[in-house]
Amino acid sequence: MPLNNRLKEFRARINVNQHEMGQLVGVSRQTISQIERGDYSPSVTLALKIAKVFDAKVEDIFSYEEE
Repeated sequence: MPLNNRLKEFRARINVNQHEMGQLVGVSRQTISQIERGDYSPSVTLALKIAKVFDAKVEDIFSYEEE
């Protein structure tokens, strides 16, 4: 059940690196990297924090596709 994301694309739009993104939402650079690679699915709270940084909806950044 993959959770697809466009986090890297959204980060590039505002010129923020993984470390800075992690600081903005209270997680490590490694967590941001794992989310972008699809190795880690963020909690609802973290997904909401990420969306708030971009003034976007969670579903604009994350999408779920059933297999």
